Amino acid sequence: MADKHEAAQIRAADPAGIAAAADRLRGGGLVALPTETVYGLAARADRAEAVAEIYRAKGRPDFNPLIVHVPSLAAAERLALFDDRARALAAAFWPGALTLVLPLSTDAGIAPTVTAGLPTIALRCPAHPVMRAVLEVSGLPLAAPSANRSGGVSPTRADHVVASLGAAVPLVLDGGACAAGIESTIVALRDQGRWQVLRPGPITEAQISAILGADPDAVTSAAIEAPGQLASHYAPGKPVRLNAVKVTPDEFLIGFGAVAGDISLSPCGDLAEAAAGLYAALHAGAAAGQPRIAVAPIPDEGIGAAINDRLRRAAA
Repeated sequence: MADKHEAAQIRAADPAGIAAAADRLRGGGLVALPTETVYGLAARADRAEAVAEIYRAKGRPDFNPLIVHVPSLAAAERLALFDDRARALAAAFWPGALTLVLPLSTDAGIAPTVTAGLPTIALRCPAHPVMRAVLEVSGLPLAAPSANRSGGVSPTRADHVVASLGAAVPLVLDGGACAAGIESTIVALRDQGRWQVLRPGPITEAQISAILGADPDAVTSAAIEAPGQLASHYAPGKPVRLNAVKVTPDEFLIGFGAVAGDISLSPCGDLAEAAAGLYAALHAGAAAGQPRIAVAPIPDEGIGAAINDRLRRAAA
């Protein structure tokens, strides 16, 4: 039996690589692409058979919607109904690490599997130059969840993608390590001025409140409206213990600040640095000889809230 990684090709994200990626996407194939958050597994969002390849590669539940990436606000407005709040958030944070969940336009032409049958769509305009170039050259809206097996640790480097998906993704564009290191913040805009953070991320709730001028809707929907809402997610395949200051001999310790560990998210206690290195540290813990992983306490403020959200799901 051939090694599962043999057919996976990592290419430089140069003009030739970008052109090859765009050609593959137009033909209904899969490509793993870097964004400023994590690597995404992209397919054209307007063909059900292309989107099905994402689910097949990831082993992803069909009730979990996908984020659609677009190059501009104008492209987004062809797919969803924008109000003044949505445009204000887009003006403040796009291109960037904010995903908006908005009512789906009736003539959007998006495959139903992208929205998991919901009347809403999750949209993001990414900032990473490679993803932006592929969006522009392909001329397509791209559904692109994280490029890893569903529920596993998200990839922040090209080799993470190959280690997780192997030949399931034949082309990976290498754009180096992702800067933010955790997935985008997801905000759903509700009726009557209400809104809700469905997934914390690099853009904080305080930053969103500064734009919208109101507290978020406190009601949590029972539906899975956005990626990352599953209780168990980002799992490294080993038991994970949180808020650890001391460890047992069978634990790999991910440190932070004064807690050094086998690897440290940030020796100086910088939360942005910790977010950027979070998934790489979980990958290191998964590959370590110890059967368990322990993680030092992380302050639950600012980006720390997003880090702790991922860690709680990894430990679930």
